Amino acid sequence: MQPTLSELMQTHPDGMLEEIAGRYKVSLLAVIEALPAKTLIDGGHFDAVWENITGWGAVTTLVNNQDIILELHGSLPPGHHSHGYFNLHGKDGLSGHIRASHCRHIAFVERPFMGMATASVLFLNAQGQAMLKIFVGRDSHRQLLADQLAAFHQLAESLSKGDK
Repeated sequence: MQPTLSELMQTHPDGMLEEIAGRYKVSLLAVIEALPAKTLIDGGHFDAVWENITGWGAVTTLVNNQDIILELHGSLPPGHHSHGYFNLHGKDGLSGHIRASHCRHIAFVERPFMGMATASVLFLNAQGQAMLKIFVGRDSHRQLLADQLAAFHQLAESLSKGDK
């Protein structure tokens, strides 16, 4: 018998979250809500979160859909709102346009994945699916960067206080 989603996420939170959502026929948001270590805030904090992360240094930005998992390693570029998009000002690396108005939730998630600690910020749309994810960077020994992890915790804590 398959464990409930809550039981699975409490005991084995290390699977690919989108695959778990598919297996349980729920949104990614529902899977995140079942995780033991997460902070969920309102998507209206998009600008504050993005601006803060631009100061972290090299991170991994990830887009995951049914056809591709696309990763880009590097600093997050700043952006501004114009013509219905949040327009990224990346000269090298990441550039593009995000419909930030579609962001309904932002999740700060810490969990093991493939035997390694991870910390990520997920921007979720109204359907509870990921628009994109940003992962805390790693050092040469594949450990999470301590300064970024501290910034991750501080940002999650400071913004979650305003949402309560």
